[in-house]
Amino acid sequence: MVNHFLKLSDIAPEEIQLLLARAIELKAGATSNALAGKSVAILFEKPSLRTKLSFWVGAEKLGGHPVHFAPEEVGLGRREPIADVANVMSRMSDIAVIRTFEQSTIEEFAAAASIPVINALTDFEHPCQALADTQTIMEQLGGVSGAKVAYIGDGNNVAVSLGYAVAGLGGHLTVASPAGYTVPGESLEGANTYGASAGGSVTQVTSPEEAVAGADIVYTDVWTSMGQETETAKRLVDFDGYQVNPGLLDQAGANVKFMHDLPAHPGEEISDGLLYDSRSVVFDQAENRLWAQAALMEKLI
Repeated sequence: MVNHFLKLSDIAPEEIQLLLARAIELKAGATSNALAGKSVAILFEKPSLRTKLSFWVGAEKLGGHPVHFAPEEVGLGRREPIADVANVMSRMSDIAVIRTFEQSTIEEFAAAASIPVINALTDFEHPCQALADTQTIMEQLGGVSGAKVAYIGDGNNVAVSLGYAVAGLGGHLTVASPAGYTVPGESLEGANTYGASAGGSVTQVTSPEEAVAGADIVYTDVWTSMGQETETAKRLVDFDGYQVNPGLLDQAGANVKFMHDLPAHPGEEISDGLLYDSRSVVFDQAENRLWAQAALMEKLI
């Protein structure tokens, strides 16, 4: 049976703990040849810096050979049926890393594939980002269990995956979003169920100040994600008051750390210069995409 990573909950909470421990080992200099003689097909229908670079370099660090495909080279479901692409890639590569729009696209791809398929981002979840996020929290706090994490902004794919990961590891995530942009109810319920045995939780509120009170970590994401550009003007109005800035961080815990999955839009979801605030661990978080994904590929292969 082929193991895929299409959503965060595809991995049990205890497996996440082990995977992140392995990511930290790899970051500290441990070596692995898990992908020696193997190829990783990287197919992206959305632009990427961190995801492409981290999977490419991660595959090479494991001894593998990455092969990248831009959107116009494949055309999933347009130039070729999704199942056909999945079958071809399964015959010529050993892992497929897919970054696309609809979750149904990657689900259909995985159903036809005979190799592990990794979700490198869909509109529904961003599970690889959540692995790097929780690795960063582990490094900063010594663990995720009991941690208070505040997420300010759109209850989007990043928030959904983060909720599962934090709750699954026994942490407590509070999401502050304006009306109409909250985490979907089924995802909120699912994350709380996923984290129940570890004592973790995800809570939705509307007030950023309420969310950050006593928080160990304050996290935000862009207000307008890829594919939502026509909504930019409306979102700028709807998210007024949800900017993360030094004043909001001052209302959190004394040793609070700031996180953002990047790219950022200073002047919108964050104030100018916040990425370089002394409390920011954003670039540690970005680097951890490499190590968490290397550990993931090692596990799946």
